[in-house]
Amino acid sequence: MTESLRLAVPNKGRLKEPSTALLRDAGLTFESSDRALSVPVQNTELELIFVRTDDVPELVTDGVADVGITGYDLLAESELGESLKVLAELDYGHCRLAAAVPAHSSDIDSWDAFSGSRIATSHPRVTANFFAEKGIDVTVVEFKGSVEVATKIGVADAIIDLVSTGSTLQVNGLRAVGTVLDSQAVLVAGDRDNGTVVRLASALAAVVDARRSRYLVLNAPEDRVDGITELVPGLRSPTIMPLQEQGMVAIHTTVPTNRVWDLLPRLQAAGGEDILVLPIHQML
Repeated sequence: MTESLRLAVPNKGRLKEPSTALLRDAGLTFESSDRALSVPVQNTELELIFVRTDDVPELVTDGVADVGITGYDLLAESELGESLKVLAELDYGHCRLAAAVPAHSSDIDSWDAFSGSRIATSHPRVTANFFAEKGIDVTVVEFKGSVEVATKIGVADAIIDLVSTGSTLQVNGLRAVGTVLDSQAVLVAGDRDNGTVVRLASALAAVVDARRSRYLVLNAPEDRVDGITELVPGLRSPTIMPLQEQGMVAIHTTVPTNRVWDLLPRLQAAGGEDILVLPIHQML
């Protein structure tokens, strides 16, 4: 009998819903509720355990879980994270660790200008390593909670905090200076080499790749094919099939999701007809 593996999944916060949605889109069947601490996956030898995102690196390192989903910033902050492997970047939970100073402070506009500064952050390890690698002497102040207030109450001269759009910094009278670390959700594992782990990583990566692409189908006159195919940024050469209507063909290909908006009117202007854009669920 195959031994069941454990996957640690965030139980709250910004990674919770996207993580369970990704697992379902990958074809895993399971029941979940806010009260469930763990649930079996019904169609494979896998158990989901719902934990705090911050705890995932430790749980995977200790072998409580075989694989886990966490933020790359949390992995980098954890000393235990150095022993873990990133199996897949999951393309959600995007944010960055940004350095910021009071908006009225004009003397700090480069990394060197932070020399001698007190920097408040909830990521002291990442922050200390970042400035140490640049040879810049700073004092790192570990700060839990709303890091944005640290400069207002005199705890620090600057902060390094997670931001998505930067609007929170502006609301709190702060000005971004630069990015220390880019982060997103990642799938991590320890040293255990198991076929189920490999299949899981492959299935999740297939969903992530598919979300970045759309399946494009259109009809066109044969004499317009060259012009249309020059417009299409597909993975490979499009598939072209003759239609029953004389002189017409069907063109099938994949295109990046973020290109669809400006591509459709150009395809239509080039002679494309009956254009369909379809979602792709998994792509290997």
